[in-house]
Amino acid sequence: MTSGLQIGDVQIAGRVLMAPMTGITDLPFRQLASRLGAAYVATEMVAAAELARARPDVVRRAAVGAGLPLTVIQLVGGDPDKMAEGARMAEAAGADIIDLNFGCPAKEVTGAACGSALMRTPDLACRLMEATVKAVSRPVTVKMRLGWDENSLNAADLARQAEEIGVKAVTVHGRTRKQFYTGVADWSAVAEVKQAVSIPVVVNGDIISAEQARDALTQSGADALMLGRGVYGRPWLAAHLERALLDGTRLAEPEREERLSIVIEHLRASVDFYGLPLGLKMFRKHLGWYIEQAPWPEDPLERRAAKARLCRLDSPQEVEVALSDLWRPDMAHFRNSGVDIMPQLVKVVG
Repeated sequence: MTSGLQIGDVQIAGRVLMAPMTGITDLPFRQLASRLGAAYVATEMVAAAELARARPDVVRRAAVGAGLPLTVIQLVGGDPDKMAEGARMAEAAGADIIDLNFGCPAKEVTGAACGSALMRTPDLACRLMEATVKAVSRPVTVKMRLGWDENSLNAADLARQAEEIGVKAVTVHGRTRKQFYTGVADWSAVAEVKQAVSIPVVVNGDIISAEQARDALTQSGADALMLGRGVYGRPWLAAHLERALLDGTRLAEPEREERLSIVIEHLRASVDFYGLPLGLKMFRKHLGWYIEQAPWPEDPLERRAAKARLCRLDSPQEVEVALSDLWRPDMAHFRNSGVDIMPQLVKVVG
């Protein structure tokens, strides 16, 4: 596997990409994952119509900032004019790549004839792609599923039309919309899409280890892979898999000190970005995943109890101390002895 991927005029310094995920890939997460080595992390899914109206919470989802190797803004919608306007705003905001969502299976999205519902209306999907490509100078990509259901597997046809329109890459999740996230992703089915087009194809779905990454690339023939839910509580995963695919390196998960540093950095960035109390509220789902993914305590029941306890804390400082107690019992001993451990915590995160 060679390093790097070309999408239009954009050179991506890796072939392990991170998917756009609502409520997950906000700016604090993208900056952290990028610092840890991820070459490509997309924004949360952004409603094109609401972005065009400059709704504050939607604009925040498309936020750009320092420390990112590139900016990928994903748009969702069902109106070509509004998609074009949203794309123009995304380009003006600094997007390097504009991605269109034809794959979200959520009922509130498909019920509005958006996301993976567009796999059932390829004519509208093509109009959306045409409007976006014409509206901007940046490369336009599309993320889709295999089809709406097993009786309408039209990803290859839609990808072929996308290439003709001027789309520069397609990502395919190896499930239909009807499957949601049940069963297993069919990486081999993505091979038909790869054979249908000459633009880069990215395979997505159920990739959380180096072995799975290699299998997904082999079975699909894809040019790159995209991580989704596997990065929950593991923002370092893209960088780890990148190295493993390049040179076969077996990479251990972060140890206590490094993991604690990463989590505290993420917590503080979330509070800085959103303010309080929203920043802590937004971080709690990440905190839960960090605790679940860590091997300490060894007993899963203890980890579950710790997750419930820490996710009810009302201040960032309480979270930092409690997490340090959980993962670094030596620090708990000092705290219980009346020693102020905050200087040590500050030292951990630099």
